[in-house]
Amino acid sequence: MSEPTTDDHRVRIRGIYTTALTKLALDTGWRVVDASAPIERRFDADLEDGGHDVAIETTADRQGVGVAGAPAAVETVTSRLAVIGIDTCWWSDPAPVGAVVDGQVTDTTGRGAIVDLGSTEGYLPFAAVESHIDTGDTVRVQVRESTPPWAGDRRRLDGGIRVSTDLVTLLPEEGSATVDSHDDAAARELLGMADLMDIDAPDGWRIQWHHAATEASMDELRAALETATEQAETVAEELAGDTGGDAAGEANKNETPREVFSQRAGAWCWFGRESRFALDGIRREVTDTMAGHHRIKAGSDGASAAVDLVESLCSTDELGDADADFPFAVVADNFGPTVGDNIEINHGKPDGRLFSLGSGTVTERDADSITLVRELSGGGRYDGLDVPRSDGDTATTTFQEGRWWYPTVYRDRNEELIGTYVNVCTPLECFPDGVRYIDLHVDVLKYPDGTVERVDDDELDEAVDEGEITEELAEKARAVATALETSLS
Repeated sequence: MSEPTTDDHRVRIRGIYTTALTKLALDTGWRVVDASAPIERRFDADLEDGGHDVAIETTADRQGVGVAGAPAAVETVTSRLAVIGIDTCWWSDPAPVGAVVDGQVTDTTGRGAIVDLGSTEGYLPFAAVESHIDTGDTVRVQVRESTPPWAGDRRRLDGGIRVSTDLVTLLPEEGSATVDSHDDAAARELLGMADLMDIDAPDGWRIQWHHAATEASMDELRAALETATEQAETVAEELAGDTGGDAAGEANKNETPREVFSQRAGAWCWFGRESRFALDGIRREVTDTMAGHHRIKAGSDGASAAVDLVESLCSTDELGDADADFPFAVVADNFGPTVGDNIEINHGKPDGRLFSLGSGTVTERDADSITLVRELSGGGRYDGLDVPRSDGDTATTTFQEGRWWYPTVYRDRNEELIGTYVNVCTPLECFPDGVRYIDLHVDVLKYPDGTVERVDDDELDEAVDEGEITEELAEKARAVATALETSLS
């Protein structure tokens, strides 16, 4: 990905990171559009209405943001977001919203099918296609909803093909233009304006304006419809020229999965703990911001609402300064985790996937850490330690908020030490329902006889070569591993 530029992009921003990202966008030279009322009050800037060429939206789990829109704009915006903090990680979306793919049905459920899209998979409800489909069939689908790689969810697919821009959607059906808006008066006015334009939808397509179009200028409406029309014509040509299948989506199975057409690009940015605090600093330039603002908001809906309440009621002096310590104990007392809670170990990988290492009971908690105990079942061997795992073994792990590593001590049912495994990772965050981090491959082991061993440096090097980890982050991981080797020896 190229270095950040100051291209004049029109950016729409939503979610818990909006104030900080709006400040960042304006400082970079982008135009922020369709801003919410609080953002308009907060910024002394020319925030426009109308369409956008790239959208930044907080993910449902509040751990990061999705970036979607025109490919060049997505690349530029993602490049800028990627350098917010050392532990910001990002991944391109292999199947962004709007992509048309000839996929292969790999399985069926009671109400739909699992479709292999190539580098990812999606879920196609049976109600979204006209003909019967079964395992092994090839289907032509369009991505309706995407999902971040760490969520583990499948994309939602549809059998119908449509074309969308930020202001208008073209549907492959006959009919009059409509407006998808809650404001009936604005919708009627928009339809009246649209009638004055000399651009018609292509034959066989119907116009559906988005609500944002009610705030757009005539020139913006015209440009959006022209763009959508060009894309619709391209789609029609692609589909007409495709001899591999019919309109229902039957294609040459020897060529699937394959992308037929893509309208937009997408990317996903995961913000680590240091990145959230960097965003706090950006937000603090605009408005009063308590220590750990984004870290707390990322924990739960309740915690997010509490932050808003505190910042509304407290003065700048009461909120403290930028160097104030994150109040982990207070946050955990009110929202968790606390002693007795059962929480997950959410183990992120540099390629974007997220795995659960299992859940355990919080047995201790102090001002900045929690201790989690898991009882293990037999079978297999312990990674690195190369010792058989038996029923009744226990794993005791201490997670200290903000630390770049954590130790797990394994013991057998007789409390005899099996070994200690120390994971090197991005700074730990202890959320109400689980601990979260991204594993940085290199680890340090200590055996019962006191021998210390460092492992998986080669995997870290490979991750750097493949662009999954920046050299800066890798150097930090190596430095942490070296310090651990010294302290454990």
